[in-house]
Amino acid sequence: MRGAAGGANLLALRSHNTALVLDLLRTAGAGGISRLELAERTGLTPQAVSKITARLREDGLAAEAGRRASTGGKPRTVLRLVPEAGHALGVHLDRDELRAVLVDLDGAVVGERRAALDLGAGAEAVVEGVARAARELVADTLGPSEGAVGALGGAPGPTGGAPGPTGGAPGRSGGVPGRTGGAPVPAEGASPSPGGTAGRSEGTPQSPDDTPHRPDGPPPPPDRAFAAVPGFLGLGVALPGPLDHVRGVLHRVTGFPEWDGFPLRDALARRLGVPVVVDKDTNAAALGLAVGGEGGSFAYLHLGTGLGAGLVIGGGVHRGARTGAGEFGHQVIQLDGPPCTCGARGCIEALCLGAVARGDLAEAARVLGAGAANLAGLLDIDLVLLGGRTVAAAPEAFVHGVGAVLDARARREGGQDGAVPVRLAPGGTRGVAEGAAQLLLAPLFGRGDA
Repeated sequence: MRGAAGGANLLALRSHNTALVLDLLRTAGAGGISRLELAERTGLTPQAVSKITARLREDGLAAEAGRRASTGGKPRTVLRLVPEAGHALGVHLDRDELRAVLVDLDGAVVGERRAALDLGAGAEAVVEGVARAARELVADTLGPSEGAVGALGGAPGPTGGAPGPTGGAPGRSGGVPGRTGGAPVPAEGASPSPGGTAGRSEGTPQSPDDTPHRPDGPPPPPDRAFAAVPGFLGLGVALPGPLDHVRGVLHRVTGFPEWDGFPLRDALARRLGVPVVVDKDTNAAALGLAVGGEGGSFAYLHLGTGLGAGLVIGGGVHRGARTGAGEFGHQVIQLDGPPCTCGARGCIEALCLGAVARGDLAEAARVLGAGAANLAGLLDIDLVLLGGRTVAAAPEAFVHGVGAVLDARARREGGQDGAVPVRLAPGGTRGVAEGAAQLLLAPLFGRGDA
C-alpha cells in the first residue's frame, strides 16, 4: 500500500481514491487535468483512474474541459469538476443573528441569507428558524426540481447521514458519497439520529428529567423540500461553543447554559431530513481557511459577540480529545478581574468586549494581542488570522494592535525569525458560514480536517 498522501489500488479504499481524484479535479479549476496527470499525482494506475473518472462523468461530477497537446501521440483529454453538480448549506448561528450561505462544489457562494436570531429563544424557535432560512435559501437559489436527486444528493433515512471522513465513491445509481446502496454510512460528527426539541428553560442547568432536549410533544415531520433538489449534500451548522462535535450535542454555550445537553445535530436532521454536521464557529472558519489554501499551523481568532479560536496544526483542524479545543476567550489573564458570562472573572473575552463597549479599541486590541502572544508561545504557530464582526468593523485597529503585542514579544525573545505575522482573515463576516458549508464539502474531497 502506498503512503497516506497517495492512492491505494484496493477495493476497500475506493472511496479514498475517488476523493483524491475529486480533490485534484477541484484544484485544477476550469482548465482541467488529464487522466495521466491524475495517475501521476495520486499514485493510482491509469486503469484505476479511468474507472474512477468514468464513474464521475456518468454521475455528472466531471466533464471534458478540452484537449491538451502531449509530447507524443494524440492530444490528451483533460477533465474538470462540474461545480454545479452539488451544493451544501452553511449556517452560522450567532447569539443574535443567523447567516446562511449556499455553496457549490468549488465552495463558491451562490446564495446568501441573513436573519435576526435570539439564541436564547429556545430550541424549538432556533431549530425552526434554521429550517425556514435553509428552505427559503435553497428554494430561492436552486428551486425545486422534478425527479430523483443527483449523484451527490438523496433523501436520507430517518437517521440522516453525511459524507464519510475520507470522501466517497459516488455509486452509479446516485447517493451521497460514502453510501452503499443509498443507505447513510456513519461518519465521525455526521451521523444524525432522531433527537427532540423543546422550549427554552431558564436559569441554571436542568435536571435529567427536564433538560431542553426532552420533547414535550410529537416532533414535526421532516421537511421534504430538499429531497427534490439535485445534488444537495446537507447542512453544516457553526455556533459558539463549547460543544461535542462528534455527537453534535451542545454544552453550556457561553451566556446560554440552558442549551447544555441539547442534541442540535439530531434535532435539525430530523426536522430537515438531510445530513447535518455541527461544529464550533471558530473550527468551521479555520476549516474553511485551510481548505481555501491557508497552509501550515495558524490560529484563527474570532471576535464578535464572543471570542474564540480555531486552531490548525500541521494543516489539520485541532479539536482536541473531546472536541473542546479553542476556548481561547476564557483564559484568565486578570485575577479578580471583571466577571465573565462563563462564570469566571478576568477572562480575556470579558476584558476585550468590555473595552469594545467603552469604545477603547486600542485597549481591546492590546488585550486580544496578549492572548494571541500566549497562544503563539504555547503552540509555536506560523500565523494569526483575525475575523468576526467586531474585527470587521475596525480591521486596521485590531491588526495593528495585535501585531504590536506580538512584535514586542518577539523582541524580548530574540532570534532570527521575527514576530508571528498577523493578518485579517479572508471571507469577511460570512467566513464562518462558508466554513460551515465545508463541514459537508471537505470530506467529499478527502479533506475533512483539511
